[in-house]
Amino acid sequence: MAKQMELPVFLINIERAAARRRLIETQAAELGIVLERVAGVDGSLVPQDRWSDADVDLFRRRNGRPMMAGEYGCYQSHLNAFRHLADSGRPAALVIEDDVALSADLMQRALSILEVVPDDCVVKLVNHRTVAFRPLFTSARGDRIGYSRFGPQGSSACYLLTARAAARLATGMRPQSLPLDSALERSWAHGVPVYTSERNLIDFGALRNETLIASQADYRGLKLRGWKKMPTHLFRVGEALRRAAYTLL
Repeated sequence: MAKQMELPVFLINIERAAARRRLIETQAAELGIVLERVAGVDGSLVPQDRWSDADVDLFRRRNGRPMMAGEYGCYQSHLNAFRHLADSGRPAALVIEDDVALSADLMQRALSILEVVPDDCVVKLVNHRTVAFRPLFTSARGDRIGYSRFGPQGSSACYLLTARAAARLATGMRPQSLPLDSALERSWAHGVPVYTSERNLIDFGALRNETLIASQADYRGLKLRGWKKMPTHLFRVGEALRRAAYTLL
C-alpha cells in the first residue's frame, strides 16, 4: 500500500468510560495525534433478548461458558469501527481502544508498516502473546510483521485496518460466536489476512486494570465443567490445527 499522508485514528469508547477518554485524549493532544471517536456499544445497557448478530448457543459451545454483556458490546463496537472505515472512503485507519498508552513514534511506524503490507489486511500492533512468530514483511523502521503460529494472541486494543479488509470483516465476522480478540484472528474463517507485529508498538494505559468487560473471577464462575465442556475442547483443538495450517501455507 502506498504511504498515506494522513492516517485517521479511530478511538473506540463508550459513554460511561469518560475517565479513559479524557486520559487518552490528553495523551493524544500532547503527541499531536488527532483522535476520531467511534461510539462503542455498552453491552450492559442492551438486554440479551435484543442482542443482534450474536449466536449465544454457538458461543457457549465454543467457549465453554455463556457470552457476557461486555463481550457483546466490545464485539459490536469493533463492527462499528469496521463499518465506519468502509463508509468513510479512506484507505486505512488505526483502530485503538481507550485503555492503551500512545507513543511518540506510533504514527510514523504505523505508516511505515502500511507501505509493506497488502491493501486488504489487518495488522495487530499489540498482543498479550506472540508464539512461534513467522516473519513476512519488514518495514523501513525495522518492525517485522507476520504470523503467530499459535494463538489466540489476545487483545485487539490497537491494529491497522485497511478499508477493503473492513468491508469484508463487517460481514464476515457476523454473527458473533467468540470474543472479539479470538474472532478477529480467524483468517481461515472470515478470509481476511490478519498479521501481527513481532513486538508490541505500544503498551497499555494506567486504567487498563479497571476492566469494563469482566474480571477473572467472573470468567471462572461462568465456566462449564466436566463433559459439558467437551465441545469446547474439540473446537480449540480444531482451531489450533487450522491456525497452524493457515500460517504455514
